[in-house]
Amino acid sequence: MKKTISCMNIDENMLHSFGGEKIRYISKEFIYKEGDRSLYYFQIMSGKVKLSTYNEEGKEFIQNILGKNQSFGDPLLFIERLYPTNAVCLEAAEIIRMPKNNFIEMLQKHPDLSLEMNACLSQRLYYNSMMVRNMASHNPIHRLKGLMDYLKSYYDGDCEHCFPVELTRQQIADLTGLRVETVIRTVKKMVGEGIIKIDGRKILY
Repeated sequence: MKKTISCMNIDENMLHSFGGEKIRYISKEFIYKEGDRSLYYFQIMSGKVKLSTYNEEGKEFIQNILGKNQSFGDPLLFIERLYPTNAVCLEAAEIIRMPKNNFIEMLQKHPDLSLEMNACLSQRLYYNSMMVRNMASHNPIHRLKGLMDYLKSYYDGDCEHCFPVELTRQQIADLTGLRVETVIRTVKKMVGEGIIKIDGRKILY
């Protein structure tokens, strides 16, 4: 298995040297809301953050759950678009926040970070395309694998069954368009085929 690129994990001292500030958030606190202007680069030092949207009926759709040393908000800093998701802390978190202009200056002065950023963004696009393709399949295993491949693409790791899928069965159903009963049956089948492992109720991919 090829090692994936953690998007992004910039040295903390460098972030501070370019004006990054560490902010503490409490559980369930919004970091930003859908429709807000994209003004900052965010990197998680501790805790977990959920990226999600809500439809017109108020039903939540989770895009991703991120943890320590992972970043978010960075792609929008290059295209002047509003946030398409909410970012909410699932637990108490410490996050370094860097203003857009400082972030761009840092990349200009450190071209190696720009190259890493390009690789990171390319990887996100690739796995997003793969997930969309698998979601079109009528095979529920393909749909679940597409989702898990996408989530795992945000993490470093070259081991099998090392990535914890931080989603409930209901959340997986909502993300894949499957019934929760189908997800439960499919998870059992994937365990039997050695695609995933189960630790308690946690899925390891």
